[in-house]
Amino acid sequence: MIGRRGVLWSAAAVVAGMLTGARGQAGDAGPVAGAAGTRGAVLGRGRPFVFVPGTWHGGWMWRHLRRPLWEAGFEVYTPTPTGVGDRSHLMSPEVGLETHIQDIVSLIEYEELEDVVLVGHSFAGYTITGVADRLRARIGRLVFFDALVPTPERPAAMSRDSDTGEYPAWWLARTQDFRDGYQMSFFDHYPLEMLVPEDDELNRAWLSRRLSLHPMRQWTDELVLRNAGWAGLPRTYIRCTGQAHSPSSDRMGGPALTDPEWQLIEFPYPRNAMMTHPQATADLMLSLGSDRGK
Repeated sequence: MIGRRGVLWSAAAVVAGMLTGARGQAGDAGPVAGAAGTRGAVLGRGRPFVFVPGTWHGGWMWRHLRRPLWEAGFEVYTPTPTGVGDRSHLMSPEVGLETHIQDIVSLIEYEELEDVVLVGHSFAGYTITGVADRLRARIGRLVFFDALVPTPERPAAMSRDSDTGEYPAWWLARTQDFRDGYQMSFFDHYPLEMLVPEDDELNRAWLSRRLSLHPMRQWTDELVLRNAGWAGLPRTYIRCTGQAHSPSSDRMGGPALTDPEWQLIEFPYPRNAMMTHPQATADLMLSLGSDRGK
């Protein structure tokens, strides 16, 4: 079992204590082997992973994690929420946070998944919290992958001022650039170094081809909770400490950085580590999928 608190993982610890298997160099996109000779014995019996992409991304971003998790015996689902990626054709002004929550709720319900390891990247921290609130009995662990953690003080990813009820001036100015008034473009306001290093030409090219417009309301809609959200569920926060440009602030992780009820993992790789360091990321996910401790 992974220790609860005080175990802040280093690069060595990410690899050293994991399941037995082939170890490639960091950044190797090849598959991670499961325990030797076990694929036929365990395939289909592992708990399911559901990976939820962050803003502008789609299910494609988790591509390098699918095979190593499958081969270790876990079910793997990498859905794309409505309006982005391969579902960009469904974009409309009505698509918002609740839409994305329902996308993942429906997947879990229709696939009849139980004991789910639900992973959310970046602003999908709000999406997975909403999913957990609705399907608490089906969630085995929540994993916030360098993600924004919702709190009562921050009911939306882009919140209004508590005194004035207004959005910040910088946000109002930014909305002038949105396509049709509601579709956000990554490239209008951020450099690719926010996701991967400047010298990572392959992943930069991949992101340039695949990052899509994103519905504004996934950021501005307030998260409505009826069952305490992430509270009381096993939960992990992965903080990507290797992010050089615009690293995650303390405000992103919020309570996850100080509350002993959270498992905090300091992961020494960039924000899109699933792309830049898939081997280490797969090993980490294998360990989380194998940890059923409460």
